[in-house]
Amino acid sequence: MKKRKERIDRGIKARSEDVFALSSFREMLYLLAPRALPVLGLLVFAPLLGAYWREILMSTAIYALLAMSWDMLVSVGLISLGQSLFYGIGSYVAGSLNHYLSWPPILTIPAATVLGGLICTLFLLPVVRLRGIYFAMVTLVLPLMLLRLVEATRILGGTEGLTGLDPFPGQLTAWYVLQAAVLVTLFGFRRLMGSDYGLIIKGIDDSDRSVMSAGINIHWYKAQVLFLGASVGSFAGACGTHLDMFAGMPGFALDYSIMPIAAAVVGGAGTFAGPLLGAFILVPLSEILRALGALRIVFYGVFLVIFVVVLPEGIFHYCRRKYHQIERWVEVE
Repeated sequence: MKKRKERIDRGIKARSEDVFALSSFREMLYLLAPRALPVLGLLVFAPLLGAYWREILMSTAIYALLAMSWDMLVSVGLISLGQSLFYGIGSYVAGSLNHYLSWPPILTIPAATVLGGLICTLFLLPVVRLRGIYFAMVTLVLPLMLLRLVEATRILGGTEGLTGLDPFPGQLTAWYVLQAAVLVTLFGFRRLMGSDYGLIIKGIDDSDRSVMSAGINIHWYKAQVLFLGASVGSFAGACGTHLDMFAGMPGFALDYSIMPIAAAVVGGAGTFAGPLLGAFILVPLSEILRALGALRIVFYGVFLVIFVVVLPEGIFHYCRRKYHQIERWVEVE
């Protein structure tokens, strides 16, 4: 007898999409739990860890911001291979303002967020009309070009970089700034994509010619999304600069481009929560495997391959499906 797997939405899911969700605490908890867990985990439980793991999780938050920035660009059809461009520009802007103008971190970080996003947008604006591999190749080459430019001209400290920058007032201050930024970015991007503005962005990704035929300037919307993604990446670079008290060529390293993509693949692209989850899995895992020495790369690669093969949709998509749906085998007539 043949059988097939059937997926049925839970009744509580169907009711929760209407105002009837307010009729019981159980249904309110059903809606609230997935949103409250990251807030409790990041702002309440994680600070109870030791100083060492707080440093690791702050680095994880930086990669999570870059991963959500990457996911934002993908939502409008812009595949980026150069998140290190955003990180490096934000790092150098914050470092320069602190080193040359003696601005404190409370001013350099927001200034680097806006200026860095603007600079990156101006760099990529001429190629925003490109899609797919063509746009991706430009984003990959730009940080490498800037890296060699700094090395050849010795501007902004050259190969030695800008050292002795002001740190955050304390580790807990840096912790809460980064985690608050992660939560604001996560819920802000998700809310944006659920609005009419997000509907246009999704339409551009699905069929840009159809959106153009409606009289909408898709290149203007792409530039706006590019600015949003670049600003988040620049914020990550500015925070990383004051954490390390250093701004230099390592800010354009490929790690800041590869890890966000890997986090999005493992967590599940297109959700913002997926790349966030992927970053909070991969970065601590990389640190745990550090004791294995050279074998760390082998185990890390095997881990990524397993996730891509077993869960190609990503962890977040899988968990969301299990949360919202019931799966059962039914007979085929």
